[in-house]
Parts: sequence; C-alpha cells; structure tokens
Amino acid sequence: METTTAPVDGAAPTGGERRRQVLLAAPRGYCAGVDRAVETVERALEHYGAPVYVRKEIVHNKHVVEVLTQRGAVFVDETDQVPEGARLVFSAHGVSPAVREAAAARSLETLDATCPLVTKVHREAVRFARDGYSILLVGHEGHEEVEGTAGEAPDHVTVVDSPDAVDGITVPDPERVVWLSQTTLSVDETMETVRRLRERFPALADPPSDDICYATQNRQVAVKKVAARADLVIVVGSANSSNSVRLVEVALQNGATSSYRVDKASEVQDAWFEGVDVVGVTSGASVPEILVDDVLADLARRGYGEPEEVRTAQEDLVFSLPRELRTSLGLTPTGGSGPAAGACSTS
Repeated sequence: METTTAPVDGAAPTGGERRRQVLLAAPRGYCAGVDRAVETVERALEHYGAPVYVRKEIVHNKHVVEVLTQRGAVFVDETDQVPEGARLVFSAHGVSPAVREAAAARSLETLDATCPLVTKVHREAVRFARDGYSILLVGHEGHEEVEGTAGEAPDHVTVVDSPDAVDGITVPDPERVVWLSQTTLSVDETMETVRRLRERFPALADPPSDDICYATQNRQVAVKKVAARADLVIVVGSANSSNSVRLVEVALQNGATSSYRVDKASEVQDAWFEGVDVVGVTSGASVPEILVDDVLADLARRGYGEPEEVRTAQEDLVFSLPRELRTSLGLTPTGGSGPAAGACSTS
C-alpha cells in the first residue's frame, strides 16, 4: 500500500499525497447513566464538601477518577474503609444487598448512583428468583456490575462468561430457566451465548426487555459503520471499561485492519499509522469528550484532516440525580441531571 508522510507542524498534505481522513463515530462517550453518576459525585462535593467517599470507581475511566480525586472524592474498595457516619456514593455499576447492609451497619449516609438500567436488571433478578427460576447471567466474572446483580439472588444466579462456558452449566429444573445480561457486553457475543444456551435449554426464557444498555448498543453500531471504512480504529477508554474493550473487538470484527484502545492521546503510537489513510475514532460510555478531542488534535498533527462524523443514532435520554441528593439540593422530584461539569464534559 502506498503510504504518505505526515506533514511537518500539522501542514496540509501536498497535492501528490493521498488524503488522510478521520471518521468520528457518533454516538460516543458519556451515556446518561455515566453522566448521572459523575454529576452525583461533583454535586455532592459542592454541596456537602470534601471528603465524599465513593465505593469502587464511580465509572471505569482513569481520567474521571483522577479529576474527582483532585476535587476531594476518596475512592475505596469496601464500606469498612469508610469512617462511620460518613457519606458514601455507590458507583454506576451497582451493589449487592450485602453491600447496602454493610453500609447501614456503619451508619453511612449513602447516595446511590447506580445506573437505572443496571437497577432494572437487579429487579429482574429478584423477580425471577422469587418465581423459582434459575438465572443464567451472561457477563464477566468479577465485574462489579455482575457481582451486584448476582448478589440480589446468589442461590439462583449462575454467571456465564462466554459461549464456551455453556456446556458446563447445570440447573435444577431445565423448564424454569431465564437469561439476563451485564449491560455493557458485545451484542453479537451475547447473542451467540444466548443461542448456545437455548440449544442446551430449549425452555430458556428471555428478559422482559433488552438488558444490554442502549448506549452500549449504539456505540457498537456506530463503530461497525466506521470500521467498514477505516484502516485503523482508535478507541478511547480505560482497560477496565468493559464497553470500551468491546468496541476494539467489534471494530476488528467489522472491517478495521487494526484497532487499539488508549486512555489518552499520549498513548497513541507512531507505528500504528504505517500505510493508514483512514482512521476511525470512538470512545467508551464512560469517557469525557476532552480525551477524544486530544486524540483528534494528535491526528491533526499527523496530517489527518477535519473529522467526518459518522452518526447512527441520536441520544437524548437524561436520568434524574439520586433522590437523596435531589432532596438535599432542594430540587423537584422530577428534576433531571444536566451535563457533568468541568473536565468531565459530555459528548
């Protein structure tokens, strides 16, 4: 393949060089649940003052955690690391009833920033367990969201972490089986797992509505369209962000010659651009747009042109702040949460 040399100091390519192009996926970046969770911590710090404790990372993004830490948030792994009577925020990924009980035992003032779409899956798990179903939870073992959902009905839930895990599953009654899923999975891989589960358990029931988050699906659809035209796809997102990691996989499965995940622009490597004319860019659902802007600026310095937005959906969903915080702030019961402020801006 003919290659081009990046112009010096961001100059445009000369007439004899091939046009270097950037395709910018949309939607990308913050979803409504992440926006709500980050704003919960920001508003709590503004209203109550530091410190505000947060169990686990509020969302899976290094930059967001660093910025909130600088503002006075203290991130902990478990409730016993929080002083008795202090204020604790539950992350967007949700927690099990056992965690809530442990917080209550320490008299912690809790703010629940669990994404409402994750809460929906929790309620499904409780209902199906009450009705005597075995719940096959498609998700990654050890992920905080999976731990929280499984904790709602531990005696009824079996985690299925891949299609290959299906053959080893046993249930008490094959006629009363239902599948649920982690909200941030690859849609295609999840459906393959479900197909294998249905072969094993023909009576397998579906959840009442799609468990995979709208934002996860939208970002995967957008990156598929970008990947079909791109030589290289750069995904901005952290290594522990399930939906960001999935975007790399989806890009490679749908036409991209190569795809890499980066936390920030400084991680972009020169070697990736050999023979690359078209670069796709997207970001996971917990990534502030400032990090994408930095990657686009890096590409401009390498001689790539103005981004062409490739939009596949329009998102306008907004979730209200947690009830306890709305009450403290004097907001109306239906008051929504706006975009997160400062460095954690939305896309």
